[in-house]
Amino acid sequence: MKILIFGLPGSGKSTLAEQLSELLNSVWLNADEIRKEYNDWDFSMDGRIRQANRMRFLSDGVVKAGKISIADFVCPTLQARKDFDADFTIWMNTIKKGRYEDTNRIFEIPTNYDYKVTEWSDNNAYKVLNEINNV
Repeated sequence: MKILIFGLPGSGKSTLAEQLSELLNSVWLNADEIRKEYNDWDFSMDGRIRQANRMRFLSDGVVKAGKISIADFVCPTLQARKDFDADFTIWMNTIKKGRYEDTNRIFEIPTNYDYKVTEWSDNNAYKVLNEINNV
């Protein structure tokens, strides 16, 4: 299973991903850590597309190895989310505006997702786990 947790910077993606990863005994792919590993801090549209493709490639590898992948990254466009091709998507809709104006401008409100988090709670990971188990 390939899970995508997306939303604006500062919405709680990484916090939820870390908790959910522990509950599912999965592999957690954090976009900031991946960018650090590849030394790629290009946030132009080309850089964002490259990062989205990288996240998809790494997640697909985890799934092919027989494990659950949880990828947390902004994934700002509808096309990027479609291309990522997650089995389960979680939209972190906990903030209206992130700390980076360029990201706010390109972030497209999703039309398709499996679960939406609208406010942070310590129980979010358990709520999401219940939804995943119902899929």
